[in-house]
Amino acid sequence: MERLALFLRRLPGVGPKTAARLAHALYRMSEADARGIAHAIVDMREKTRLCPACGQITEDVPCRICGDPARDSAVLCVVEEPANAQAVERTRAFRGRYHVLHGALSPLDGIGPDQLAIEPLLARLKTGEIKEVILATNPNVKGEATALYLFRLIQPLGLRVSRIATGVPLGGDLEYADEATLARSLRGRRPLDEQTG
Repeated sequence: MERLALFLRRLPGVGPKTAARLAHALYRMSEADARGIAHAIVDMREKTRLCPACGQITEDVPCRICGDPARDSAVLCVVEEPANAQAVERTRAFRGRYHVLHGALSPLDGIGPDQLAIEPLLARLKTGEIKEVILATNPNVKGEATALYLFRLIQPLGLRVSRIATGVPLGGDLEYADEATLARSLRGRRPLDEQTG
């Protein structure tokens, strides 16, 4: 149980107490369910790989998005992690392609440009097929630094570069928004006719 809990603690967001609870839950599971989880983990590790074009986790090469001729290959959405691309996909509002960086710049953690998939991104951009790059890194210090760094690299290529909008969430209450979020919402305001169209 302790060994299992130690492995579970390697998962993001899982501390000692959660790991212990998960280990106990796995112990109480039926043998079939426990084996099913173990086999699913092994299968995932053996059968998935990174798409050589975009860097998403996939069983198919290229991934289904890169292989879909109906997608707009002129628009590229740059995200930090595969889960970010999946979140954008769930909106069904984006029909272009993706590029996964596999992280964000964080010099204090030893993550610089060489640790991210920036060179493959620049190689894709230099093919001439892409006309617009949407920087959809997370709206935090690391994501903002990464977006600014990428903007400075991409701008000389003459491509349109945009950043995802951030600010007060739909259904949010201004009274509870922090100052930085509210300030960004004010700076990123748009005419109402653009929002209704």
